[in-house]
Amino acid sequence: MDKAEILNRVRAAGVVGAGGAGFPTATKLEAEPEYLLINGAECEPLLKVDQALIESQTRVLLSTLSALVEATGAKGGLFATKEHYHGAVAALARELPAFPKLRLAPLGNFYPLGDEQVLVYEVLNRIVPEGGLPLARGVVVLNVESLLNVSLALAEERPVVEKYVTVTGAVQRPATFKVPLGLTCAELVAAAGGATTPNPVFINGGPMMGRLESDSQIPVTKTTKGLIVLDQSHPWAQTKSRTLLEMMRLARMACCHCQLCTDLCPRYLLGHSLQPDKLMRLAAYNSTCEKSATATQAFLCCECGLCELACVMGLQPWRLNSELKKRLAARGIKNPHRTAPEAVNPFRVWRRYPIPKLIRLTGLTEYERLLAPLQDYPGPVMAVRLPLKQHLGAPGRPCVSPGERVIRGQVVAVPEAGALGADIHASLSGRVAAVDETSVVIIKDGQA
Repeated sequence: MDKAEILNRVRAAGVVGAGGAGFPTATKLEAEPEYLLINGAECEPLLKVDQALIESQTRVLLSTLSALVEATGAKGGLFATKEHYHGAVAALARELPAFPKLRLAPLGNFYPLGDEQVLVYEVLNRIVPEGGLPLARGVVVLNVESLLNVSLALAEERPVVEKYVTVTGAVQRPATFKVPLGLTCAELVAAAGGATTPNPVFINGGPMMGRLESDSQIPVTKTTKGLIVLDQSHPWAQTKSRTLLEMMRLARMACCHCQLCTDLCPRYLLGHSLQPDKLMRLAAYNSTCEKSATATQAFLCCECGLCELACVMGLQPWRLNSELKKRLAARGIKNPHRTAPEAVNPFRVWRRYPIPKLIRLTGLTEYERLLAPLQDYPGPVMAVRLPLKQHLGAPGRPCVSPGERVIRGQVVAVPEAGALGADIHASLSGRVAAVDETSVVIIKDGQA
């Protein structure tokens, strides 16, 4: 299959990054990279999706990566995963000899190793420029689940209608489910045997970068990787529920300007000009004494949250950076920082943050060893709500109407012509119950 046909099938299937921002995969594959790098690092602790898929779909994943290497003209493919994922590493080692252009890239166990820029440096010793993409250093990075979705698009022309999600934390039976898009958090928790705490809240994603949700009707999207159930009184849930105003009030009282947040910032350690401690000073005191700090540095923050664990006062510089990015963007201000660092910080190798320490400081030790085995969602599925914004770029535009009958796999929303985006497909056969500016709701035939 040539590159044009691959791109057509991947685009038609609506494949996007299966975690993070959800960058449309076909757009990535238009490039002519030197390497294709598969991100199997499972950046966030407690999540098991990538590990499970590597073990269960090894041959399919490697065959697809090999086909993409040939189609894009890349020099080779690199499959990166952590050394202590013993089952995944063993599965790859068994199959890799059949693919001479592919090799395993073993990784350590520190955070945030799944960040694309950190991953590119760890695997290839290449520093991605400020505000840049891995392609600037000849690399295209794909998530493991995205690669699986590409394989289904190429082999079966199957669109993305399912998602793999780890449900863990305070639940009876932690599991990694294959579920239809649009299923609710409440249904996922029920499939895991229900919550074991009387006042559950949900972290939608991993413990560090995931959003805290109290609404159990939040739907699964193409970028959902995990659902962590905690009691609302859990210290980490309390921390994640803190408002920006409260955090800045605490910063004015408690920030001691120790610079630990900057010293451990993954982007600062890659040589980028992000200094969270100075941004905190600017925001908390409206100080201009730091001539090397400007609010636009916030654009360089990946919001990994590591600065919060570094802070002895429990402050959240990443949250300030997130707000600054929104306000600057609203004023039409774009990222001016485009420096290409020549070297990483000389202390970087000693400042890589170990996952066991992260688990301990977030208070999640009791959930660390839960297995969350891979399994199909037990069902039944009576209805789904499909958000029109499940990817980076423009939201989808509905192409179905209330009352219309759809079949599983049918396109229900498309991006505006020429806009960055991805098609959205029905994950359930049935009747369109509602369409609005945010979502399409489908109910199974025979349901009210």
